[in-house]
Amino acid sequence: MALALALYQPDIPQNCGTMLRLCACLGVEASIIEPAGFPVSDRHFRRSGMDYLDAVSITRHISWRAFEEWRGGTGRRLVLLSTSAALPFTDFAFAPDDILMVGRESAGAPQEVHDAADARILIPIRPGMRSINVAVCAAMALGEALRQTGLYPASAPPQS
Repeated sequence: MALALALYQPDIPQNCGTMLRLCACLGVEASIIEPAGFPVSDRHFRRSGMDYLDAVSITRHISWRAFEEWRGGTGRRLVLLSTSAALPFTDFAFAPDDILMVGRESAGAPQEVHDAADARILIPIRPGMRSINVAVCAAMALGEALRQTGLYPASAPPQS
């Protein structure tokens, strides 16, 4: 098992495509919990993911319940990024098989997702600001998780 990023009912195809491209580049598994706010074949989604979508392992779940059943069979921790969490992501001890989850751009994650999470973390921001773009949050948290676990992919040699 590898580190994974789960997208709870994503609303914006460009953000979803960007996060899947991030997963492809970093060697992170991805899960999409439906329903999404767009058809997964949407051209904006495909354009954001570019040709990277073929390089990422994506598991689609038809519902939150289906995702939880799948996760229950894996024994993996669910780490939810949330603006209502109290623990900064840099103070959390990530494990190599954690599933990091981001909520919907429009509404975050519902209470049942918060209740099911093994941990809730936040990215601290300045007072008066509401939130950071979900794809940026995913990148920050995945970067820290990969750093802590030593799972960053090996860099390819520079091309001349």
